[in-house]
Parts: sequence; C-alpha cells; structure tokens
Amino acid sequence: MLDRRRFLTVLGATGAALVAGQAFAQAALPKVVVTKDPNCGCCGGWVDHMKAAGFPVEVVTTPQVNRVKARLGVPDDLASCHTAEVGGYVIEGHVPADAVKRLLAEKPQAKGLAVPGMPVGSPGMEVQGADPDTYEVVLFGPKGQSVFARYQGTRPV
Repeated sequence: MLDRRRFLTVLGATGAALVAGQAFAQAALPKVVVTKDPNCGCCGGWVDHMKAAGFPVEVVTTPQVNRVKARLGVPDDLASCHTAEVGGYVIEGHVPADAVKRLLAEKPQAKGLAVPGMPVGSPGMEVQGADPDTYEVVLFGPKGQSVFARYQGTRPV
C-alpha cells in the first residue's frame, strides 16, 4: 500500500520520465531549415505544422529563394513557395510532416519531396470553409519523379 510520500515520489518520477521521453522524441527528429520569401504568409503556417509534428525548425528569410531552389536541384515543374532541407533531403512546398517522417525513415535514393503549387488544405494552405484539394507528394531525384503519397488536406488517401 502506498502512503502519501511514496505516492508523490512515484508520481514525480513518472512525470520526469514523460518529460524526458518527450524531449528525446523531439531531439530524434532532425532540424528543418526553411528558406522562404519575406513576403510569404503561408510558409509560416507550414513551419507551424512542422513544429507541431515535433521538428525543430530554423527559418531563413531571403528574396532569393529561387537561387536556393536552383542550388538544391528543385525541378521547375515542382516549385512552390518555400524550400526546406532536412536530413540530407530537399522538401519543396507544403509537404505534410507525416510524409517527411516517412522519407526520413525509409531513406530512398532521391533528392527529396515536393508538393508543386499551393494546394488548398495542404499544411499552411488551409482555407476556412473550403474543401481541401487532393494532391500528390512527389519523390524526385536522379531517377526521375514518382508519386510518394497522396493526400487530401493533411489526410493520406
């Protein structure tokens, strides 16, 4: 039988373990470095989405985002409003955090993932009252392009 002192000791240890576990889980995800234009507002929504998924995020603001895309090898037909780097991969546009986590877990031979354009309902592109678009997350690299995942809003389909 637990007395009050022993109960509080166990409760405190459990709380400390949970906090440590959360810190470890967040530390296990690599930092996402996002390059965005200073005039873009939706990029902040995507950054918030990535942070909520547990990624540490650094934002670099520059009017020269297209130079970053060119340096990283983002194909013109996959371009969007912001470009990120994480775990050795390029993430172009409003890619859901779940797709990024899957990319990092599977480690395919590719340059990265892209969501071309700015689909309504994709992370950072939510529009109140509008139905989310169905869109593809494209895996791209030296072997070409292929569909990595399909989403409607932030829900895989």
